[in-house]
Order: sequence, then C-alpha cells, then structure tokens
Amino acid sequence: MKAQTKANARLGLFLALLVVVTVVAAALIWRGRSSSVPATANGEPDAEKTPSTPEQPPVQKERQPEEPPKVVLRSSLAGAWYSADADTLGRQFEGFSKGSDAKPIDNVIALILPHAGYRFSGPTAVSALKSTSRQYKRIIVIGPSHRMPIEEILCVPEATHYETPLGQIPLDTEFIGRLREYVLFQGISRAFEGENSVELELPLLQHFQKEFKLVPIVAGHCSQRVIERAAAILKSFADSDTLVVASSDFVHYGRTYDYVPFTQNISEQIKKLDMGAYEYIARLDSSGFTEYRTKTGATICGSVPVAILLAMLPESARSHLAKYTTSGELTGDFTNSVSYLSVAFSGTWAGGPRVVPVASRAELTDQDKKALLSLARKTIPFALEHRRVPGPSELGVNVSDSMSSIRGAFVTLKKNGQLRGCIGDIFPQRPLYKSVIMNAINAAFNDRRFPQVTSAECGDITIEISALTPPEPVDSYEQVRIGTDGVVLKKDGRSAVFLPQVAPEQGWNLDQTLTQLSLKAALPSDAWKQGAEFLVFQADVFGEGEK
Repeated sequence: MKAQTKANARLGLFLALLVVVTVVAAALIWRGRSSSVPATANGEPDAEKTPSTPEQPPVQKERQPEEPPKVVLRSSLAGAWYSADADTLGRQFEGFSKGSDAKPIDNVIALILPHAGYRFSGPTAVSALKSTSRQYKRIIVIGPSHRMPIEEILCVPEATHYETPLGQIPLDTEFIGRLREYVLFQGISRAFEGENSVELELPLLQHFQKEFKLVPIVAGHCSQRVIERAAAILKSFADSDTLVVASSDFVHYGRTYDYVPFTQNISEQIKKLDMGAYEYIARLDSSGFTEYRTKTGATICGSVPVAILLAMLPESARSHLAKYTTSGELTGDFTNSVSYLSVAFSGTWAGGPRVVPVASRAELTDQDKKALLSLARKTIPFALEHRRVPGPSELGVNVSDSMSSIRGAFVTLKKNGQLRGCIGDIFPQRPLYKSVIMNAINAAFNDRRFPQVTSAECGDITIEISALTPPEPVDSYEQVRIGTDGVVLKKDGRSAVFLPQVAPEQGWNLDQTLTQLSLKAALPSDAWKQGAEFLVFQADVFGEGEK
C-alpha cells in the first residue's frame, strides 16, 4: 500500500512537471513566431543571434516611391520612312548584315551613324553596328533638329518609353533627370515629332542591341562654347555601360539642298569634301571639325551632334571608318546626292569633373529690359533695309548673362493702341535676346493677321515684350489664374495661346477667356469644357514708355 502511494506521488510529480514544460515550450514557440529573432536554415531561432533586449514593436517598412506614370513617345515615321512591319524590318536588317564584311572592334564606346531611309543609309549604319562586340545598358542618341528651330539648347523628351514597330524602349529617366538639372537640356517632347535623325537609329539599335535604356537628344544650332559645355556634361555621366551615337548624314549636294559648289567631277569632289571632314573626326578635333564645316559650307546636317561627340571622347580614343557611300553612287544620279558615313570609336569612358548647374533663369534688371526693347526696336528697320537677321553688335546693344538665358518670349506690336502684330516662342528654344530679335521680325512681317509693317509705320509702333516661364500642364482649366497665367489650349490637333495680360486687357473672366481661346484655335466655342489639355505659364511683361 505504501509502495502504491509512493508510485502515485511520483506519477503526479511527473505529470506536473510535464505540464510546466509544455506551457514553457508553447510560450517560447509563440514568442519565436511573434518576434523578429533571426532564424536558422531550418526555421528555428538562432540562439547565438537572439537579442537579449526586450521586444520592440515591429518596424514599419519604408514605402517605396511610386513609379512615374507611363508616357510613350510613339513613332511618327513608321510606314513612311521605313516599314511599319517588324518582320519586314528584321529581314531587311539581316540582309544588310549579311552583305557587310565588318569585323568586331574591341571596346567600342561611340558611333557616328547616318539617318536616311534604310534603302539608302541602312547598309552604312549596319557596318558600324556590326563592329560592336558587346551589349550596352544605356545608349545615348544625339540627332540634329531638322524641323523645329532651336538654338543653343538640346532637347530631351518628357516621356518614359519610345515606341517603334519593334516594341517599346524604356528611357533612362534617371539619366535624363540629371541632364534636366542643366538649363542647356530642355524637356521638349515635340522636338521629337517627325524628327528622323533620332527615330531612324532606334529600330536598328533594337535589332542589334536588344535590351537597353535610351537617352534620346535633339540638338539645335549651337555655338562651339555650348557644344563643349554639352559634351562636358554628358561625359561626366558616361560610364563603361554607355554607348553614344551621333546621328548625321554628310554632304548634301545639289539644287534641292541649295548647295552646288562645283559642277565637274561631282562624285570625286563630294568624296573629297566628306573625307576632309573625316580627317578632323579621326583626330577627335571638335573645334577643327566645326571650323571646316563653316569654311567649306559643307552641308553636314548633324555637325553639332558630331562635334559634341568629338568633344566628349577621351584623348586615347581611336576612330575606325566603317563604311562610306553616297545616294548618287547608289542611284547613278549625282544631280542631288547625300553622303553616308559611319564611324566606330574604341576606348574607355573615363568620366570627367561634374559640371555645376547654373541658375536656370536670372531675373531681368531694368537695364536688361531696356536693352531688349532696344533690340526689338532696332531690329525691325534693320531687317527692312538689309533683308536679314541682325546680330546684337550690329545694333549697338550689349547682351548680359540674363538676356542670354534660355527663355521663350513674345513680341507684341501696337499702333494707336491697337494690335499690329504678336508672335513668340511658347517653349524655351533659344537665348532670350535671340527670341526677341526673331520675334520682332516675325511680329512685324510674318503675322498673317496683318500686312507687313512698312518703314513709314515704324515711328508709330510701340513694342511690348513678354519673357516667359516654361509652360507646365495643369489637371483642369479651373486651375488657370486670370491675370497671372498665360494659357495654352490643345484639342484635336489644334492649339491656341493667350498671354497673361490678354484677359485683363479685354475684361474677360475665365469662361470668356477659354471660349475666346477655343475660337482662336478654330474649335467650337465650348470645346474647352471637355477633352482639352491646358498648359500655363507666367510672363515678365514690359514695354516702351514704362518707367
């Protein structure tokens, strides 16, 4: 009996201990699941890494920044300049590739490629593309502006993708964003509309390079000073995964191109001109190349992109002429002929010192405003007399740094208080003083609403200048501020603009302003109410007679 009692006591003690162990184990398991203790490969807590500090509340993960909305820049030339069918393009490019005996070149970092229709320039371009022996993560394509008048700036698109018949190419938006820190690089997507110098390179690059991020750039007419600054900026960002493409055709000969420097031995003379340009390219001589083009008048449409590339390249880079031909040779007719030349450059991008961005827009002083008004005033009679555009020095006007900033501007002419002409640049596409000179001429002689200004009228005309901020989109017309904002209305392929001072001068409210703006765009009077896009901008307005 006593033995049985002792056995029962031992069993009770064992069961009690089992309960305690079970509870403790459960607590440990619960704690392991609810804490942030690092786990071993089998999922159990790692004793060596278990923190001895009390439990902390779970850390909230940082929210990742939202991806920017997708904005696609679509091909405007497929089906006209080249086939809109992907399979047809692929077969065409493969045919060019099989017909080329180009050999791979090590460490290619840049190319010069032509940009005519593929029938003419395709084989020349492919010869250079076949020389690249690797894939690139980023490709910068710099082409000249054939359609939009741009001076002293380069344009990048405000988009995330570029679409061709071969698919969508993602843009390197981070790289483009860094370029936009410099006033030299302006976000003007319309510079790419119908621009063959950039677009014709893209299907070729897609075919031969497959996956990459694109940085498309359209360059305006630029001085050598601006060329070298653009090159320094781009060079500072280029790395070992970057390929730079300068897009250019070479000599355009014939009356179609208003260039007939010789009429004998045309084929030989054209080649002599082109090879003279290539001598400077082979020496990586940017300024020498620019001077050669100016001296000879050689019609090299992409001279600015080529000069930028030459200024970017490291001194140790080597040039390799891939292929040279002319449309005259291909057709047998040199009456009008365009030259196609492709070059590969080998070397290593070494980067460069960071170029410090300057203020995008300096305020105009009273002296600046007087000088700009003087430019406009003196430009009109000069153009009447000499039939050409004057330079500031010819008008006796000194240009300040603020007057050289890249800004859009309107020049408004009035006679006896009535409008006599008004034309301008909405988007910043040239230095402010040049915008004033050009638009003084346009307002006087090219405003189709009025007859051309005569010499006899010059003394009766007063001049007003509006120096603009870059236009920015707004979500709704309700955000337009009458008396503060100028406004651009876009709908169904039509557009119109009012300067900020127009509505107050006419006594219009917002509805009346947008109704008149719709009519100005040749749209129904209520077109602004639905489906229209709006941009707004501000203006520094000053005129003659103001104190």
